[in-house]
Amino acid sequence: MCLAVPLKLTKIDGNDAIGELEGVRRKIRVDFLHNPQLGDYVIAHAGFAIEKLNEKQALENLKAIQEVADAL
Repeated sequence: MCLAVPLKLTKIDGNDAIGELEGVRRKIRVDFLHNPQLGDYVIAHAGFAIEKLNEKQALENLKAIQEVADAL
């Protein structure tokens, strides 16, 4: 099973970017996003940012992911 997770964009170089979550950095592509900016939260899946989120949405998603992990 694959899980799309929120990441915060910390570096953008053309369509290549670095997304970060809790100190873990991932190389991702931002081809599908309109005007990605540093600090944006995105949903990343299979190496691609597929949607922008506002900070509130991102934090709510991360909280829900943590609740599931804690329940396991």
